[in-house]
Amino acid sequence: MILVYIVNRIDGPGGLERVLSIKATMLADEFDYKIHIITLNQDNENLFYDFSSKITYHNIEAIGNPISKMFAYISGLNEIIKKISPHVIAVCDDGLKGFFVPIIVKKPCPMIYERHVSKNVVIRKDAPSIFNKINTKIKFSLMNFGGRFYDRFVVLTNGNLKEWNFKNIVVIPNPLSFCPEKQSKLVNKNVLAVGKQSYQKGYDRLLKSWKIVTDTYPEWTLNIYGTINESEGLVEQAGALKIGSKVNFYQPVKNIAEKYQEASIYVMSSRYEGFGMVLTEAMAYGVPCVSFDCPFGPSDIITNKENGILIKNGDTEGLANAIKLLIDNDEMRKSMGKNARISVNRYMPKKIGSEWNDLFTSLISN
Repeated sequence: MILVYIVNRIDGPGGLERVLSIKATMLADEFDYKIHIITLNQDNENLFYDFSSKITYHNIEAIGNPISKMFAYISGLNEIIKKISPHVIAVCDDGLKGFFVPIIVKKPCPMIYERHVSKNVVIRKDAPSIFNKINTKIKFSLMNFGGRFYDRFVVLTNGNLKEWNFKNIVVIPNPLSFCPEKQSKLVNKNVLAVGKQSYQKGYDRLLKSWKIVTDTYPEWTLNIYGTINESEGLVEQAGALKIGSKVNFYQPVKNIAEKYQEASIYVMSSRYEGFGMVLTEAMAYGVPCVSFDCPFGPSDIITNKENGILIKNGDTEGLANAIKLLIDNDEMRKSMGKNARISVNRYMPKKIGSEWNDLFTSLISN
């Protein structure tokens, strides 16, 4: 089976890159796929995550003005696809152009679109202007048009099904990033959050919640790992809330597994998600999660008050109170952590890899 993945870049520390490293490696090493990955303007050969040595890489260089970039991308993509002659093409591009790849390459074989984020990713303000609302409506219309050209449109959660009205849609969740033998002892006074600093991740909301927590539990610390974006103003916000010494901001690290093992609670404050892979990663280490019930992902992963706690999206006081509840109750924390570790078995890489293999082979046979 010759499988082509079309993405933007795979050299970064993001969730899509992590998922693709696990999935492509699994298919190449365990299912004997011939994997090709096509990137756009990727100038860094040093990848943040480890990929199988069996994978072949292609990069399209598209520079200049928007029109010349577009033609360079179309030309480069068609040239590479023609040379590879794949059995299946999977597009992992959450941008608008990803919806039109079947038209660009004239659909030479069965094609799959993988949606790794919520449709709401185009919304970047709590109170968008009329222009932004119109712009969003146009983008949604183009997405709804382009998505119908794919043989299968894959989303990550049952909640994501509500965003699209396609007959070709299926749900395949993200695989677990690691399957650790050890787990957190849940004794460190340490709460963890992982993800790039952005409007989506809602760290501005988390800091408001953390202020409430530290007023009662000043000995506890919040550690946030993810690409730092100074324009988010999180350091300044922490200073204004007088919690600067109670929260640490770190760049992404390759040994993030160690940080999960050191944590006693994981917190997710996202406004929206495609899945929430950080939740399954924390739960694999037996760390109970507190999360806003945002669209979409947390409610698929967390069973409220059994293996974690779900809070109404945006309720910063409720988020703080849930964290305080787990801080104050060791037995509850350990019980939820134990349940969390068991519940993520359904995301084991081999199970998810088999689901993808079944999808690919069914398309080929049809």
